[in-house]
Amino acid sequence: MDPLTHAALGATAAQALLGNRLGRHAWMLGAVGGVLPDADILIRSASDPLLAIEYHRQFTHAFAFIPVGGLAAAAPWLVQKKHRAQWRPVLAAATVGYATHGLLDACTNYGTHLLWPFVDVRVAWHWVTTIGPLLTLMLLVGLIFAIRGKSRLPAVLALVGTLAYIGGAAWQQERALGVQAQIAAARGQVVDRAEMFPTVGNPIMWRSVYESGGVLHTDRVRMLGSESTRWKPGFTVALQPEHRLPPAELADARVRRDYRRFHYFSAGWVARAPAEPSVIGDARYSLSMESFVPIWGVRFHAGAAQPTEWVDFTTRNRIPSRDLWLEINGEAPGYRPPPAAGYRLAGE
Repeated sequence: MDPLTHAALGATAAQALLGNRLGRHAWMLGAVGGVLPDADILIRSASDPLLAIEYHRQFTHAFAFIPVGGLAAAAPWLVQKKHRAQWRPVLAAATVGYATHGLLDACTNYGTHLLWPFVDVRVAWHWVTTIGPLLTLMLLVGLIFAIRGKSRLPAVLALVGTLAYIGGAAWQQERALGVQAQIAAARGQVVDRAEMFPTVGNPIMWRSVYESGGVLHTDRVRMLGSESTRWKPGFTVALQPEHRLPPAELADARVRRDYRRFHYFSAGWVARAPAEPSVIGDARYSLSMESFVPIWGVRFHAGAAQPTEWVDFTTRNRIPSRDLWLEINGEAPGYRPPPAAGYRLAGE
């Protein structure tokens, strides 16, 4: 999630719980705690381009690290003599803010290591995107009214609204997964695994991704009322398993190691870009709705001193706000009702 939303959530949670005791210091402590876990972006290496993605959202985001992170966030206040008498609520406010970070990140597509060091799995619920303007606005409005009115109630209401929004998105995702199953059945495909990803800043448009027979299928799904639910066919791309790497890459132990690291980061959704086959990309995301154009990926140079190259196309990423709005309000071309039970799609 973006830093502003993290800061707003941490600040609002701290103000709701400890604003009466700490005044304006509560939200400041919560805001610092809310963004501090992302200090892990400083972990990087010029000789190992995958070190950054390996450790981002790792131990600093885990439940087990919250006490340490809360203490670090509170440290700038605790070193000041005037705040030491209230060290317990100061530490609590910073810790509450810190605790919100990992949970919010787990609601996004990328996931986070909430259970480190006990379980090596990225928890990702795919309910909201990393840019959430509605969430941020709701939190900021509640926080401002809470601070100006010296009342916890607006902050509490903002938190309730945030939970309702995320809960609604989770419900929408379940409905969209049902549509995805209908689409796959109509194509006569057996789904090996499936995900449903939200699109930018809304719980209405979803990106359906599923694997069948080693091929990734992606579609767009619009979820409103039952009568207004629509979907649009997307693209397919063959997934890139390790055993199908070129012989030279398979023979390089460092390439195999880095392929596995990238494969883990991408939750197994890796494929070669049709327009740039030397790039193995994270197939969960694409710069195009019509074909797989990775936002980031890796390129291997077997036998080289540094065999792995990180490829980043994020500067090309543009949120098609007009197209997204047409999809949300139902005016985008190409959408159709979900296929009925027993119906078979022709030509797909």
